[in-house]
Amino acid sequence: MNSRRQFIRLAAFSGALALASREAFADAPVLDEKDPQAVGLGYVADAAHANKAKYASYTAGQACSGCQLYQGKAGSATGPCPLFAGKQVAAKGWCSAYVKKA
Repeated sequence: MNSRRQFIRLAAFSGALALASREAFADAPVLDEKDPQAVGLGYVADAAHANKAKYASYTAGQACSGCQLYQGKAGSATGPCPLFAGKQVAAKGWCSAYVKKA
């Protein structure tokens, strides 16, 4: 863990990670960047467009597919994320809750 805040975020959603299945999200809609929760977490469908001035924690190379919260299959374009229940995020996306996979 890089920080206590990231650990708390991960711990808060670990129960959701255990309960959520990929099959339940197979037909889920893709998250819109204008969704209020997406805006609040700075989500963008393409990590290259992350607001680097507002989110100093962003570094090049980070993407949802490399986040511990991302539940999509390897190589898939989208996948579920417990932060955005019932919606899929882009594998190339990014949000401020990013936690690098171990």
